[in-house]
Amino acid sequence: MERKSTEPTFTDSCMADLGGPRATGFFATCERQIPWQSLAQPLEALFPKDADPSRGGRPHWPLVMMLKIMLLQRWFNLSDPMAEEVLKDRISFRRFVGLGWDDATPDETTLCVYRKRLLESGLGAGLFEQTLKILNQRGLVMKEGTLVDATIIEAPRGQKRQDGSHTADPCATKTAKHNRAYFGYKAHVATDKRGIVKDYVYDTASVSDHSHADQLMDKEPQGGSVYADSGYMKKERSEGLEKRGVKACIAVHRVRGQKELTAEQKTHNHAVAVVRAIVEHPFAWIKAMGGGQTRYRGMRRNALDFVLHLVAYNWKRSFSIACVLSV
Repeated sequence: MERKSTEPTFTDSCMADLGGPRATGFFATCERQIPWQSLAQPLEALFPKDADPSRGGRPHWPLVMMLKIMLLQRWFNLSDPMAEEVLKDRISFRRFVGLGWDDATPDETTLCVYRKRLLESGLGAGLFEQTLKILNQRGLVMKEGTLVDATIIEAPRGQKRQDGSHTADPCATKTAKHNRAYFGYKAHVATDKRGIVKDYVYDTASVSDHSHADQLMDKEPQGGSVYADSGYMKKERSEGLEKRGVKACIAVHRVRGQKELTAEQKTHNHAVAVVRAIVEHPFAWIKAMGGGQTRYRGMRRNALDFVLHLVAYNWKRSFSIACVLSV
């Protein structure tokens, strides 16, 4: 059974015009652009409507409210304790998630338990797919053009305990990039030419970029093109794409014995780089919002955190695209 919010009170009416202008403006855009009931549809399995009421238990918080809080945490880089704090303190945040001034506030334990249910149900990917479905229906995702890249999500290296065991995440692995050692995970994504993330794979850091590249490129339709940096350059890959009628816009690198790239190769790489740079946008935003380091231990917990970042990013990115297309 779902918890019901109280009816608006006199206090709510007095505070209706209060709140920071920037946050209020952003939340107004969210309410206009995001169909919350439709977006939350994949989460309905978390709390079946036909559950036996005789089993007791407290009513659960509304699905849309909890979804809004989960996205708030990614849009504003909020931990569970910080999310509870701002919901108790900031008028615009309470109004956005649907809390009246006299309503109780979900605490950090509630957020943790909700995220655990989301993890165990495996419905995080459903949120990503539902977001893409809605954005596709609105014509905000480009049909042709796939940009592929990967980034490392670092995890704490931990330290050795007195009994010989280690505090490091057992699922994280080591890798090296630009002569620097890393420990953690690796996120592989495919975006369209506007920067909307269309597909993703979350894996350990030691897994090569090549391992998931073909999977991310396979959905590009005939007549389209795939863009990637020189780390994805393989003769077999380029030939396979061309056979499918897909243009392989992959940067080239020097081969053995070649001192420098030819003028034609440099021109090709520059043309690829101009377009391919867009795939860096989601990584830059996610890392600015605290997603550059892991918050949890274990592959599944961190993969869920990453996909929630992708959902938050795709919606925020879609606001800018819709604004440009409407001009």
